[in-house]
Amino acid sequence: MVFSSLVFLFAYLPITLLAYYLVPRQGRNIFLFIINLIFYGWGEPMLVLLMVFNIFFNYIGGFLVDKFRQDEKKKKLFLILTCVLDIGILAVFKYTGMITETLNMLPFLNIPELQISLPIGISFYTFQTMSYVIDVYRDDAPVSKSFINFGTYVALFPQLIAGPIVRYKDVAYQLTHRRETLEQFTKGVLLFMVGLGKKVLIANQMGTLTTAMFATTDENGVIGTWVGIIAYTFQIYFDFSGYSDMACGLGNMLGFEFLKNFNYPYIAKSITDFWRRWHISLSTWFKEYVYIPLGGNRKGIKRQIINLLVVWGLTGLWHGASYNFLLWGLYYGLLLILEKFVLKRFLEKLPAVLQHVYTIFIVIIGWGLFYFTDMSQLGSFLTDLFNFGNGVCGAQALTLILNYLPLLIVAAIASTPLGAKLYSRFSDTRYIWILETLFCVVILLVSTASLVDQSYNPFLYFRF
Repeated sequence: MVFSSLVFLFAYLPITLLAYYLVPRQGRNIFLFIINLIFYGWGEPMLVLLMVFNIFFNYIGGFLVDKFRQDEKKKKLFLILTCVLDIGILAVFKYTGMITETLNMLPFLNIPELQISLPIGISFYTFQTMSYVIDVYRDDAPVSKSFINFGTYVALFPQLIAGPIVRYKDVAYQLTHRRETLEQFTKGVLLFMVGLGKKVLIANQMGTLTTAMFATTDENGVIGTWVGIIAYTFQIYFDFSGYSDMACGLGNMLGFEFLKNFNYPYIAKSITDFWRRWHISLSTWFKEYVYIPLGGNRKGIKRQIINLLVVWGLTGLWHGASYNFLLWGLYYGLLLILEKFVLKRFLEKLPAVLQHVYTIFIVIIGWGLFYFTDMSQLGSFLTDLFNFGNGVCGAQALTLILNYLPLLIVAAIASTPLGAKLYSRFSDTRYIWILETLFCVVILLVSTASLVDQSYNPFLYFRF
């Protein structure tokens, strides 16, 4: 993974950008489509065929929905067939193991478990292609007249393997009319470097601390257990928001503008507010394509509660084929229902700091549900958070905390808009470009040194 990261930074990316700008404008989408498939197939050559098939049948599905726009029955039939095929492929590759394991709980069944490799990013590009066909059906997006343009949209390498989920209607015009500028390119470089720093310099280090802490959970004591899950809280945010920043930055370099995927979720003052700030593209997708079609809040409170539980159960399962993810999704579904119908007025009367403490406490517990896929380990973890019988803080845990304390403080500050506010105050000054250039060079050098030095460099959301 380290080698791959360095190859991407110093070979694939610069060569791709150079070639992209050398190619005549009318040929750039063809170039991007080809280079996207090469990028995706680098580690999994055979699974490129799955992606091409996905692109093909969704392109045809959108074409047929548009062709029979005046025939409601045929239009709906082609929409349903396309979505069923999308969901079916996703279910086979992602949920076969979970379904088999669940069925084998029945005493009279013993189904052999199939080992199916999960294609990287399949959840992201499946949701993108489904949203395209649905939007064409609703007349919310234009049908793509070009297979190459549609394929470029689906397989666009900046956001292909870990999002954000980009809807076709948001980039349809850019696919054919974008005009790359130096200003947009430099903005993209800066945003990419911010994301790289988040990922390599903060997320990876927090991941190392999390792994070390949870290697010996029964010896950490209460404080050690809390610090372990707080480190994971920072890891998953900086990992995913870092990748989203890099994806948006790379998009800028290629002339695209993707919608923001994170808006400082850890400053939220309620769970409702948190989910307006966290993984915005996913929350929007489920709202637009599941919650509202189910009836949203238009069919009474009882139906609204059921709709919310369905959406959040699916949100949990989207993140992984394991019962802890389903539990995590329903955990948030129940909390959002409580906030909406019971706690809202009470929370609004609390001081802002208590609203924030309440939210962060719930979010941190939630990441515990997300982290532990084994239910017995999850139970032990939840007990250890409040079990002073294991001590206040173990000796090894204390050593780790002291070693990582400066970085924990940096992570806490970096998860707030403080840095962005300071930058905005000086962004219009005459010589800000000097500081921006220095920032990019320093981040690149330090991140490169860190990648060379460390072996731990996962992208958590690659598995989704």
